[in-house]
Amino acid sequence: MLKKQAEANVPTEHGNFRFIAFSENESDWMPHMAIIAENTDFSRPVNVRFHSECITGEVFHSKKCECGQQLDAAMKYMHENGGIIVYLRQEGRNIGIINKLKAYALQEKGLDTVEANVKLGLPADDRDFAAAIEILNLLEVKEVNLLTNNPEKLKIVRNSNIHLNKRIPIQIHSTSESKGYLEVKKNYFGHLLDDENN
Repeated sequence: MLKKQAEANVPTEHGNFRFIAFSENESDWMPHMAIIAENTDFSRPVNVRFHSECITGEVFHSKKCECGQQLDAAMKYMHENGGIIVYLRQEGRNIGIINKLKAYALQEKGLDTVEANVKLGLPADDRDFAAAIEILNLLEVKEVNLLTNNPEKLKIVRNSNIHLNKRIPIQIHSTSESKGYLEVKKNYFGHLLDDENN
């Protein structure tokens, strides 16, 4: 059961946000976080993004994925329109950075992201969004506009006690390095991506 462990205001290049750490115990040094824009109106459908950690894309600006760009776009959108980013500690679709780098090495030999995970004996996507729903409940969010391209995230909300008002697309143009990654997202996972963006 998640609990609010700490919170503080954090000024960022995208605007001011309230960061709240959620975990089962206060000694957890990798808690999930709610990143709440200061102009968020909880009396209306709240703009929400479920975002899983990606150290390579967010911190080191890897071109293999668009995760860092998605996070930046989400923070900008929430700053302008109000909303919450639920930041989940699920590195590499929840396989961890070590396995992620092993998968990258297999991709260098020609495998795509799913094939590489399977070759390592891992799930194609092992993420769990139950914690995101739990955090929204702790924040007393009743209705959301979900900023996503992932149909699985839409399904998670529809199957919860939170009402899904609408989906807001988040489209990032592909590069030569990320094109294959985005094609797998679209063709294997069914992500709702525009053809012109990948």
